Amino acid sequence: MRLATAFFILNQPQGIDMSNDAVKQEQINKAVWNACDTFRGTVDPSIYKDYVLTMLFVKYLSDVYQDHYDNYVAEYGDTPELIEELMKNERFVLPRGSSFYDLHDQRHEPGNGERIDKALHAIEEANIVKLADVFQDISFNSNKLGDEKQKNDILRHILEDFARPELNLRPSRIGKLDVIGNAYEYLIKNFAATSGKKAGEFYTPPEVSELMAEIVDPKEGDEICDPACGSASLLLKCANQIRKGHDGSKNFALFGQEAIGSTWALAKMNMFLHGIDNHKLEWGDTIRNPLLLNENGGLRHFDIVVANPPFSLEKWGVEGAESDPYGRFRRGLPPKTKGDYAFILHMIETMKPKTGRMAVVVPHGVLFRGSAEGKIRQKLIEENLLDAVIGLPEKLFYGTGIPAAVLVFRKDKTDNNVLFIDASREFKAGKNQNQLSDENIAKVVDTYKQRENLDKYAYLASLEEILENDFNLNIPRYVDTFEEEEEIDLMAVQAERKEIEAEIAKLNEQMDGYLKELGYGA
Repeated sequence: MRLATAFFILNQPQGIDMSNDAVKQEQINKAVWNACDTFRGTVDPSIYKDYVLTMLFVKYLSDVYQDHYDNYVAEYGDTPELIEELMKNERFVLPRGSSFYDLHDQRHEPGNGERIDKALHAIEEANIVKLADVFQDISFNSNKLGDEKQKNDILRHILEDFARPELNLRPSRIGKLDVIGNAYEYLIKNFAATSGKKAGEFYTPPEVSELMAEIVDPKEGDEICDPACGSASLLLKCANQIRKGHDGSKNFALFGQEAIGSTWALAKMNMFLHGIDNHKLEWGDTIRNPLLLNENGGLRHFDIVVANPPFSLEKWGVEGAESDPYGRFRRGLPPKTKGDYAFILHMIETMKPKTGRMAVVVPHGVLFRGSAEGKIRQKLIEENLLDAVIGLPEKLFYGTGIPAAVLVFRKDKTDNNVLFIDASREFKAGKNQNQLSDENIAKVVDTYKQRENLDKYAYLASLEEILENDFNLNIPRYVDTFEEEEEIDLMAVQAERKEIEAEIAKLNEQMDGYLKELGYGA
């Protein structure tokens, strides 16, 4: 049966098993990663990641739409007009000809790239409030995929990859939306691992995001913002904290801004794949043109602000900072070739006056560099905004091996102390990338909450002590991790040496005897 309307009934391609067999996260992850084999050796991962992630999103939309359509047919029978009206209320609407299955049916014909681009445009137009501009930076008809013949062949293969039974993403088969969202995150993580320095532009390691989310402790009703949101993994970790603690509650709102258009698109799709519609993500440069504003045109304030901004960004927008209309740089102007404090000051200004709390990843230079940065750091400490400095291990972040730190700021501090935590030796070693284990994260979070000294790990410093150190926040100044070497018993070493010499002399004597027996002796 087909609908003779502007909307479609999806056609399942031959050979696709739509059974309701239970699915495991590992199966989905493996299947989507294997879909990348079509591109490997032909197209660079930094290019094909956007194609794979977008195709996963379209497949998800198509499977959900088909599943709901079939449910209506089972309930109401052959009533196409009624079903059409019901389908208009779907979370996402798919116009005729734009589904994954329409594209799959025509995969052997020329023009796959053009057809897919037209389908994306139609999907965007039909869901303009949610998907405006999401697909504008992606073109399946691009020459990046090779000449017309190669491009058509690659896209045929990718359509066939996503049509495999294990990538049947219908809700009646997979259940929770998190399975798809987790697969999306899995892809992004694997792309980050192979993207070199560019990885930091779109992804924060999940363990670091988890640590930061637990530190800021999101609550129901919180408004949470990441002004350098990348693919939104950090925002989603904060959302998960609330959902886990409150039986799946969606009583929160997520906000973000991202400067790179293709990465912003990933963030939007990531939100929808995790089942989160209560978000507002803006595309633009946070420092030069902040877009998360209140009704009066000022900076919007949030209960939680988190970010992993670019480390020491050289061209951060110093030209317009002196006349910043939002007063973000009233504590001082960051150096023109290092934008770390530009992001910190922006985030500080967007915290709610009473409930605001903030966690930001920074390179260690932020803790001790002098001149303009030293003056800004001093003012933030004197205002009693800085709550904790947490040193992280090296080789945690994709694209850089340097260790970093997390600065925690709060507007509701009850003392004027700063907690220093040295977690630099607490990690699970990997071949190319270190990780924070669950135990490592728990130790940091528990220590942060206890806010007490812990030998060779944490120290609660008073404002006076920080003043004595000239507002230098270098962690070794406060946390002594020096391990005294065990004293050496010289007399015992001498006795052991004599025993070894005697043993060697005995062995030499035996060897001489063996040589004489064999006729080699004098």
